[in-house]
Amino acid sequence: MERQVVVTGMGAITPVGHDVPTTWAALIEGRSGVGPITRFDASDLSTRIAAEVKDFDPVAIFGHREARHMDRFTQFALVATQESLQDAGLSTDKWQPGRVGVIIGTGIGGVDTLLKQAKTLETRGPRRLSPFAIPMLMPNAAAAQVAINYGITGPSLSVISACATGTDAIGEAAAFIRRGDTDVMICGGSEAPLVPVAIAGFAIMGALSSRNDEPQRASRPFDATRDGFVPGEGAAILILESREHAEARGARIYAEVIGYGATSDAAHITAPDVEGRGAAEAMRLALRRAGLQPEEVDYINAHGTSTPLNDKTETKAIHDVFGEHAYRLAVSSTKSMIGHLMGAAGAIEAIATIKALETGIVHPTINYEHPDPECDLNYVPNQARRLNPRVALSNSFGFGGHNACVAFRRYE
Repeated sequence: MERQVVVTGMGAITPVGHDVPTTWAALIEGRSGVGPITRFDASDLSTRIAAEVKDFDPVAIFGHREARHMDRFTQFALVATQESLQDAGLSTDKWQPGRVGVIIGTGIGGVDTLLKQAKTLETRGPRRLSPFAIPMLMPNAAAAQVAINYGITGPSLSVISACATGTDAIGEAAAFIRRGDTDVMICGGSEAPLVPVAIAGFAIMGALSSRNDEPQRASRPFDATRDGFVPGEGAAILILESREHAEARGARIYAEVIGYGATSDAAHITAPDVEGRGAAEAMRLALRRAGLQPEEVDYINAHGTSTPLNDKTETKAIHDVFGEHAYRLAVSSTKSMIGHLMGAAGAIEAIATIKALETGIVHPTINYEHPDPECDLNYVPNQARRLNPRVALSNSFGFGGHNACVAFRRYE
């Protein structure tokens, strides 16, 4: 018999907070974390805004030596993991060997390290490269470092499915527990992509907002005047456990992970299927796995990127899956406030979904000012609402046609 999977801990570092309580408070207030880029000189770029993690001092957290040996995305992952473990009340000395695992994904990995080391190679020669260059830039570094730091000898994996990464990490982690391979999984995503080549690359594709003069209003999912997404950085980590393991140790349980669906559009390397078929099927798979009827869902945390194509195709997919019930759903986009955290997006949005179930409050989609006839759902515009949802979905879709959806239920 498959085991039930529950969420017992959460940790995050985002453009609006260095932990979950601070981040959640900002989301409920509708506060934007977007501003001018400060990590490098962006004056030559068409997009000069981003959602940066502010006042992050890795040396103060890890010490000078350790901080130098980890890329920023790994540092973020470790900070969020520590918070999640403390939140769950888990200590490593009580873990059964091999029964705890890690799945932490990323969309891009250690790109900051790669660029810096490439410049060193070009200007100073191969002998000046850091011996830590490869361990720092490899995409599995965050998962590996978490396993090493906490002595985790169960499965340690990295999911890479572009902007669906964080959601896939949660779904696959739940599967390990469900089939009995592990009792506890540390899962989520981390991303630190705010480097010139990434911003310029996304911009030249036409994917980014160029609303440089009003950064806090630039990310406007589902609004008729949206012009692209705002890149962001950060990490989010969840602790999943089997329900029996959590209850046996008297853990606080936030929510139950009840379904997961993943599909591929197999259509285009960057654009979503215009009919939203893959996105719709991912939601249907999550509902089927959860044993839910569409009308039992109360809330959807949308992928909601603020790009012209994504928002209308996601809206169409929701209509296709939920029919008339689509108009009774609350739908909101976390990206309206923290930008697009890419490989970490699905994980922080899952936390926002779980907090909605726990608190009864759904955070808003800010900057929703001009209704789009092709985006006609209840996007919880501009102000949070108390709706007391019981069942919710979190959607993530990524370049390459990756689609993922996780279903959560309030713990009762």
